[in-house]
Amino acid sequence: MTDWELRQAAARGETTPVSPVGWLRIVARALALIALIVVFVPLHYLYRTVSYGSPFPMLFLRYAARVCGARVTVHGTHLKRDVFFVANHVSWVDILALAGASGTAFVAKAELAEAPVVGWLASLNRTVFVKREHRMGVAEQINALKEALVDNWSVTVFPEGTTTDGKSLLPFKTSMLSVLEPPPPGVLVQPVIVDYGPVAEWIGWIGEEGGLNNAKRVLSRKGTFKVALHYLEPFSPEDFKGRKAISQESRRRIEEALVEILGRPLRPFAHTVPPVRYQAKTEAAD
Repeated sequence: MTDWELRQAAARGETTPVSPVGWLRIVARALALIALIVVFVPLHYLYRTVSYGSPFPMLFLRYAARVCGARVTVHGTHLKRDVFFVANHVSWVDILALAGASGTAFVAKAELAEAPVVGWLASLNRTVFVKREHRMGVAEQINALKEALVDNWSVTVFPEGTTTDGKSLLPFKTSMLSVLEPPPPGVLVQPVIVDYGPVAEWIGWIGEEGGLNNAKRVLSRKGTFKVALHYLEPFSPEDFKGRKAISQESRRRIEEALVEILGRPLRPFAHTVPPVRYQAKTEAAD
């Protein structure tokens, strides 16, 4: 099967076959990640006994991205604190790249929490996992976001609500922007584009593919791949009334810049994405 056929089979939920050499790459990268864990996780917990804002998750995730094959380049300047990053979403590798570049915390889909190693490591960086089963109420999510903003100084949200193929941009969901109603004093919004270039469709975690299979595909891949992070001009959420207006402005800026980067119009996303709706925990229990 060609790479494209394998990718399409994975999107249908089929397990991707891995060659013996591919398994060797997986083992080598897994051992490298374990070595990073042995070094950085104890340092992180030790640091947290005396202070917030540990730098070690950022350093770990930066090197973990390299171990997984990502070569990250940064375009533009990201704000260092009191910032709410709004980004498009292609892969779990986004988290490694973005956190490695800025130290940001995240809002991510709950499936990521179940991904081997990556989910646990993301939780160390105060990732807020949004469950499609609606078990976590909006108020709890907002409180978790506020805590992450205080601890990490920045939070990244993926308002599409799922990962796409790098060539599309879904409508933005606004629930997680509720933390900006009203905006915390001094906090700015900075749109971000994550661009994998020609390998975006291969790296992308889309369709019915499970997290384990996606991780296996990425970690068994030969060589490296480029990830370009484009930090766009920040804006004050106070200039836009309400989370819907903030969402629309963020998406407008990301779409315009992404079209320019790709050199072509965005295309419709080929996979159906179930709607994400939130309700109070007590209602979900019923």
